[in-house]
Amino acid sequence: MSGRKGNTAREVALNVLIRIEREGAYSNLELNRALKESGLSRADAGLVTELVYGTIQRKATLDYWLNGFVAKGTAKLQTWVLLLLRMSLYQMVYLDRVPAHAAVHEAVQIAKKRGHQGISGMVNGVLRNIDRSRDRLSLPEEKDDVKRIALKHSYPEWMVSRWLEIYGAEKTEAICAAGNEPPRPSIRVNRMRSGRDAVVDRLRHAGYAAMPSPLSASGIVVQGGGNLADHEAFRAGDWTVQDESSMLVAEVAAPKPGMQVLDCCAAPGGKTTHLAEIMEDEGTVWSNDIHPHKEELIKDQVDRLGLRAVRTTVMDAEDLPQRHAAGSMDVVLLDAPCSGLGVIRRKPEIKWTKEPSDVAAIAAIQNRLLDAASVLVRPGGVLVYSTCTMEREENEQQVERFLSRNEAFELDPEWPEKILDVLQTAGALEGQPAGMVQLLPQHFGSDGFFIARLRRRG
Repeated sequence: MSGRKGNTAREVALNVLIRIEREGAYSNLELNRALKESGLSRADAGLVTELVYGTIQRKATLDYWLNGFVAKGTAKLQTWVLLLLRMSLYQMVYLDRVPAHAAVHEAVQIAKKRGHQGISGMVNGVLRNIDRSRDRLSLPEEKDDVKRIALKHSYPEWMVSRWLEIYGAEKTEAICAAGNEPPRPSIRVNRMRSGRDAVVDRLRHAGYAAMPSPLSASGIVVQGGGNLADHEAFRAGDWTVQDESSMLVAEVAAPKPGMQVLDCCAAPGGKTTHLAEIMEDEGTVWSNDIHPHKEELIKDQVDRLGLRAVRTTVMDAEDLPQRHAAGSMDVVLLDAPCSGLGVIRRKPEIKWTKEPSDVAAIAAIQNRLLDAASVLVRPGGVLVYSTCTMEREENEQQVERFLSRNEAFELDPEWPEKILDVLQTAGALEGQPAGMVQLLPQHFGSDGFFIARLRRRG
């Protein structure tokens, strides 16, 4: 079925893949933009989403197989031709509901439209040869865990190597497998308007598969709900679309009504508004971001949720001590910029755009931001540091370095008991010092996240 512009689902998917590859567009943003313009049915929009994410996620494995069928190898192919072959092979191998002949036929039609007869003939020949030779779609039996896991799950070897060193083979393979799974849709209930059980009941009566999140007291997992941000209840401020791991950050911070709270790197405002909701909209949540255009995103969230306690500022988080008095905050949250390796299932291109040097560079920035944020915590107050990555250089080691040069702070193990019980049951606290946790994507089917709660000695 075609959309308003006459493009089929596969043509829309290919166009998105081309923009991501050539222009460095973010997959989630480019996909949302393309789907809004396409006019495709919900089913076709789902196929586009599957093709875009799956083709990027499985890139290394797909290219390994394609190189066995493309006469001169994939390196000399035009970008759009390679992407078309990848996308078609992805359907043939990973999508049971798509008949191989349909994937091949559509690929040939697209090739005829975009290129000359020679290209369409080559595409047809390669894909039909693959379909006839399924037994060749196997992977070598690698004894080296780095090569085996990287090729099987389609990750760069440097990333796999680092995780193997930290987590061992079993956990590393589970991390990589989980990163190729579709994100689990979840919402955070606005506790200022309704209780979680009431919202779960409403969703179920409306035909959604909804269940309370096992991780977050405010979270609901909603399967098959479509775009949960394009819903009347979202627009009315009844919920916020947010990953369960991300919800946990404000709940670990646990601010009380009437407190002075600072969210240093706040856009688009998910954690800011969660903090305000936990505080029953009493006190002040200072919500800061370095980008002026992102201030509007925060304000939009605040207005939609009907919150009055939030105040926004725009500046580099390093400069916040010039805006607020030293020791003036009860709680400071630094959800720091990071390598983002915990959200690969949402932004699979991260696998192929990040380098080891990026981790070191961002860790240096985090280091400075932590020092600036700590100045603002009052004696007895709380500093929460979080990232959406699984790199120890950005997480545990970052906290250890901070504590070694800031004797006024210590790890605070006084987390809400319900949170500790859930984390303990999932095995997320094994080997972690009290006061910090590294959530892996396989623990709850949520994003990989790191959270540390520190207290300034009184």
